[in-house]
Amino acid sequence: MSVAGAGVIWIALLGPVIALLMHLSRGAIVSSLTAPGALDPLLVSIESGAVTLGVLVLLGTPLAWMLARGRLPFPRVWEAGVLCSLLLPPLVIGLLLVFMVGPYTPIGQLLNDVHQSATNTFLALVIAEVYESAPYYVLGAQSAFGSVDPRLEQQAGLLGDRPRRVFRRVTLPLAAPGLAMSLAVAWARAMGAFGAVIIIAYHPFGIPLQIYTTLQETGLASALPFALVLLVVALPLPLAAYTWSARAGRRRRG
Repeated sequence: MSVAGAGVIWIALLGPVIALLMHLSRGAIVSSLTAPGALDPLLVSIESGAVTLGVLVLLGTPLAWMLARGRLPFPRVWEAGVLCSLLLPPLVIGLLLVFMVGPYTPIGQLLNDVHQSATNTFLALVIAEVYESAPYYVLGAQSAFGSVDPRLEQQAGLLGDRPRRVFRRVTLPLAAPGLAMSLAVAWARAMGAFGAVIIIAYHPFGIPLQIYTTLQETGLASALPFALVLLVVALPLPLAAYTWSARAGRRRRG
């Protein structure tokens, strides 16, 4: 009975993907994706997603490591801040970003002074994607660093390695599968970011907004091919990272 119940849940979770594949036709895919400029939003999403991942690695990795190693004062306060960002609905994040980086805020004024804007620009799209995906990376990376035995780091330090060398040669390789998984999940979240994006970055169009506008203008059948494109681009990386992480975990236990 337990196996049957697990199977039902598994099929139910895959139900939307199965429904998508069942309702797609080759003709609809070809006609939608070969239209002039049809794939431009996909390129925008890939570019903004890549920049988002760079920001997360640069800023989120040190935070995750310090959280995992207890290097911050009042660590529960820091963790609560990350969790708040995770738990806020994306649409609410978008609304609040208007009051934080909008054109009439101090940050918005500073951006305006350097001829930039965090509203309806590529920069705004990256900001929205960072806020929607950062908690997934930071919390996952914290768990990855936390899985590394501190005694191994201490032993490397006793052998004369400096902290940076210990991090590069011991901590990072051991945490790499978990970090890759966290980054891949953040990639999927960034590629599918919609709630915050539609508030502060309606232009330039990414693939989620293309799905939404196509649905509004020409209907569900026309939007489905772009939904397939989003899945094809967003899902392989998390699946590959999960496979690597699972194999690494089995080797470590073995």
